[in-house]
Amino acid sequence: MQVFAKLAELGSFTKVADALQTGRPHVTRTIQDLEASLGVRLFQRTTRKVQLTAEGERFYERVKAILATIADTTAMFDRSGSTLRGRLRVDIPTAFAQRSFMESLRTFTLAYPDIDLVLGVTDRTVDLVAEGIDCALRIGQLPDSSMVAREIGTATMVTCASADYLTAWGVPDTVQSLGEHRGVNFLSGHNKRPLAWHFSIDGEDLPYVPSVGITVNESNAYVQCAVAGFGIIQAPGITVESFLAKGELVEVLSDLRPRPRLVSVLYPSRTHLAPQVEAFVDWLKAHFPVLHPKWFSAPQR
Repeated sequence: MQVFAKLAELGSFTKVADALQTGRPHVTRTIQDLEASLGVRLFQRTTRKVQLTAEGERFYERVKAILATIADTTAMFDRSGSTLRGRLRVDIPTAFAQRSFMESLRTFTLAYPDIDLVLGVTDRTVDLVAEGIDCALRIGQLPDSSMVAREIGTATMVTCASADYLTAWGVPDTVQSLGEHRGVNFLSGHNKRPLAWHFSIDGEDLPYVPSVGITVNESNAYVQCAVAGFGIIQAPGITVESFLAKGELVEVLSDLRPRPRLVSVLYPSRTHLAPQVEAFVDWLKAHFPVLHPKWFSAPQR
């Protein structure tokens, strides 16, 4: 039933095999055996598409309810840290793949030692269902989707550049003076457009599009471009903290720091969360503001 439900959702034997981390022949054989045991055809198959038959639609509605009931029943005694177990696939942005964040994340694995944490790190937009990801952390405004999004905190943003760049180009003291400077643009993962910088002036948000010297689509490369002297960047403080401490990057326009960017955890929209996913989401909600107090804080209301 789990294989059947996943194929109904994804419409691809290959995607189901990837999501369940099994072989495509196993998925095919499972569906064939299921259809044979029921005596009905559940899917119409073409070279390009797999879709439910009318019988398959009716069966899917019942299967969803059955699987939800089973998940809820089997988890009723299994929600404490000492007994909670299973695989948990989490995707985080590259900006969070820092030592301080990883050390804090370690406290979750200590609290739930039987959960097998699989951590993905990417700045691209991921398809949680198709890629078998249980939940994902994301920074900033989220695109419209069917995913459930829970606000867990905010991340402080820093505008900075290398000391060598500032020596050569001067230190900007107003947003207007940025017009005389070069910037590094970061390409958004969901709409493929460069992200605007933001500044806070008298409590008002002022977006700004920099004059571009180079555009990148990965957080580490973005920071390294600033260190190399390509121009000014605006990035989450956690990603540039070590470079600021060593003087390789210098903050500018600190009095105009933008409103901290929202950090959310996303997971597929469904009534019954797997207990390990629910535990992780709850843990994030409670612990995110203290994962790095200097750069993270509770959601602003």
